[in-house]
Amino acid sequence: MKSDVEIAQEANMLPITQVAARLGLNEDDLELYGKHKAKVSLSVWDKIKDRPDGKLVLVTAINPTPAGEGKTTTTVGLGDAFQRLGKKTVIALREPSLGPCFGVKGGAAGGGYAQVVPMEDINLHFTGDIHAVTTAHNLLAAIIDNHIHHGNELGIDQRRITFRRVVDLNDRALRQTIIGLGGKVNGVPRESGFDITVASEFMAILCLATDLDDLKARINRIVIGYTFENKPVTVADLKVAGALTVLFKDAIKPNLVQTLENTPAFVHGGPFANIAHGCNTIMASKFALKLADVLVTEAGFGADLGAEKFLDIKCRFAGFKPDAVVIVATVRALKMHGGVPKTELAKEDLAALKKGLANLEKHIENIQSFGLPAVVAVNAFPTDTKAELDLLVDICQGIGASVAVSEVWADGGRGGLALAQKVMEAMEQSNNFHYIYDVNMPIKDKIAAIAKTIYGADGVQFTPAATKTIDELTALGFDKTPICMAKTQYSFSDDPAKLGRPTGFSITVKEIRVSAGAGFLVAMTGDIMTMPGLPKRPAAEKIDIDNEGRIVGLF
Repeated sequence: MKSDVEIAQEANMLPITQVAARLGLNEDDLELYGKHKAKVSLSVWDKIKDRPDGKLVLVTAINPTPAGEGKTTTTVGLGDAFQRLGKKTVIALREPSLGPCFGVKGGAAGGGYAQVVPMEDINLHFTGDIHAVTTAHNLLAAIIDNHIHHGNELGIDQRRITFRRVVDLNDRALRQTIIGLGGKVNGVPRESGFDITVASEFMAILCLATDLDDLKARINRIVIGYTFENKPVTVADLKVAGALTVLFKDAIKPNLVQTLENTPAFVHGGPFANIAHGCNTIMASKFALKLADVLVTEAGFGADLGAEKFLDIKCRFAGFKPDAVVIVATVRALKMHGGVPKTELAKEDLAALKKGLANLEKHIENIQSFGLPAVVAVNAFPTDTKAELDLLVDICQGIGASVAVSEVWADGGRGGLALAQKVMEAMEQSNNFHYIYDVNMPIKDKIAAIAKTIYGADGVQFTPAATKTIDELTALGFDKTPICMAKTQYSFSDDPAKLGRPTGFSITVKEIRVSAGAGFLVAMTGDIMTMPGLPKRPAAEKIDIDNEGRIVGLF
């Protein structure tokens, strides 16, 4: 069996200019990064802004398990299927982070015969957008410490600096650090630490900005800490928003690539969904909606994280109105949610499947609670039995969700035609899309609305520190924003061991972080960390390159 990277290396890629031509773009509309990658010039927007929007399809999934779900693979295959049905289609994905690529799972550009290419480039540096985020973030961090070193005119309390540094790698040793050691010439010693780049507020800003002016305005609003008088200190106070925005002059432009079947694909922005908002850029999505009949996009992890944030945060800021939501599930993963160990997944087990299906049922209910139609994509595996597939289909139909078996991993767009037909039917239905909460509600009420409606929690517990911060942020006027929940992806609860559809639990909010530039508050729950660590056997051990430049082991 060929690996994903081997399949990608055999792809018959078109010059990116030909892919762009399918969208009505010419070479003058592009900034080429070699033969198969390009950025779309911002000037294109003036040509297309008055066009009607195409249809918007969001792809999400059940809570992930080690058995795998295939959300990105389904997104790519569904886009290829729409293209086969004569729909002008664009796929929009997030950029992979180098942290997971070398750490937990290897590449993240789809799989099998449903991939975006050039797969190696997309997974390794790509067009440098994530590096731009890292550089801008760390420039601001350096300016903060430089300001304190040179007299601290703003009166920044170094004990209350909330802005840390970032690196796009999994490095647990950097979670907590002491900086400024080595004497007076090296700055003022203080505690600090590193987060992974995709958790940076700059990444969230890049993904939520609607143009360069909006990006600069958001950067100006970033709160880096507080003064000794408990006043927030912003980038505007430090007078460096212009310099920071310069570093995004290219990064803000959507990246255009293609699938194995030459369907146009935007791969742009990369926030994680368990510690950030988990969606690709508004820039890529708004361009795609004007250029195509159908935009197929994905949101990270399960629908309790990525989809909720896509709908409550991204759609709120961009004014998007989805037409249908696809929920990806596998028989294997659902059996794990029903208590079957990974080693026993090949055996038919209808009782475990039925128990695990409660997880899928809750995700379907959640999407319906937003007023949207849900289509279940069953990502097929050879070990799935007819009885298992029939049971899954019956339960989905029983709660009002359309369902189709998807075989895009093995058969590309052709394997997604049945799913595409179901999604087209859903797109034509009228829907009553609405948000789960009003941004003007008190902070605790918004968090409770997410926890009770989306997670099925009985309530929310707030630590004294979180309550104190909520009171302070409310007094400072930071309370009228959406909420970005930082929570384990493995469970509806904040306990990763509680699989399926847990009941009788509450969510504990340990900390609230303000992301004034991004425009939301981050509620930290459970043991979620903003800097992952490497596993005992990182993916880096399997990745190599030969003298001809051929990469192996990248998934």
